[in-house]
Amino acid sequence: MRCPFCGNVDTQVKDSRPAEDHVAIRRRRFCPACGGRFTTYERVQLRDLVVIKSSGKREDFDRDKLERSIRISMQKRPVDPERIDQMISGIVRRLESMGETDIQSTAIGEIVMEALARIDTVAYVRFASVYKNFQAADDFEDFVHELRPPLGKDD
Repeated sequence: MRCPFCGNVDTQVKDSRPAEDHVAIRRRRFCPACGGRFTTYERVQLRDLVVIKSSGKREDFDRDKLERSIRISMQKRPVDPERIDQMISGIVRRLESMGETDIQSTAIGEIVMEALARIDTVAYVRFASVYKNFQAADDFEDFVHELRPPLGKDD
């Protein structure tokens, strides 16, 4: 593994342990050339996924991009970071186990929204506002109205 500080390719692993609920390995590394310390994560990748955008453009699936978008929607929410990591790993496993290497971006968006809805409603609405491209306050109002159960006669 190349040192991110000096570029030396001969770094040493000082500590390894399971991470993300045993779906990744966290490795603490040391660079003998510059003395730098850094952490790497190793995950199983079942297959190379390709995302097909709504425009028809194809691009390699990027777990980091998925993680960034989810973490943005979860900012300042009372959800344990480890639970977020587990959710992201679960989404990636679900995508990899679909049996297809080409996945529509809309399918990814729906899976993410389904996972967010189970964890945090505010994060779900935040993600949906970008995913569904809300343009006005009415879009938010209509979406939130769909989330609320209808009021019965007793309410």
